[in-house]
Amino acid sequence: MWRNILTEPFIIPSLETDRLLLRPFKPEDLGPYAEMVADKEVMQYATYDGVPMTQTQAWNWLCLMLGHWHMRGFGLWAVEEKNTGSLIGRVGLQFLDWFDDVELVWMLKQSAWGKGLAAEGARATINYGLEILELPRVTSVIHKENKPSIRLAERLGMILEGEVERKDILFIVYSYSNEQHLKNQGKGS
Repeated sequence: MWRNILTEPFIIPSLETDRLLLRPFKPEDLGPYAEMVADKEVMQYATYDGVPMTQTQAWNWLCLMLGHWHMRGFGLWAVEEKNTGSLIGRVGLQFLDWFDDVELVWMLKQSAWGKGLAAEGARATINYGLEILELPRVTSVIHKENKPSIRLAERLGMILEGEVERKDILFIVYSYSNEQHLKNQGKGS
């Protein structure tokens, strides 16, 4: 799951859905991103301790997300609402070294909650991971108390695999396989 960044030039792709542009993060995203990750409710299940981030931590995460793309060939996109041009979150794939799998993740600012935007971005990401990257599956490792994300994983058709504990926190593991994807595509889903 590594690429040679010295010999393989790489441009982070963008994806479009009906309402969203999934694109690489850019420097001017720091302000809106820092504002989003400073929100305690947004961050409640996003980190082990649920503590909001400072602007410096937000910058470090932006750099980490961009680096993941270049080191792994996939990563997290900035989620931009097409009708406003506003950054409303992040969605994408990340390699979980402690779980040895590729995880589908999403996070939106509060004003974007409840509109189906996370599902829209997550579906596009699943398609990208399974069709373009040809991954055998994607997983989502979700804090057991994060009911909205659990509901979203189920709405996406992800299958409950079980539970895993990390740093004294219980997580629910969902997956969506290439086999499921091909079967659902055949049904017109």
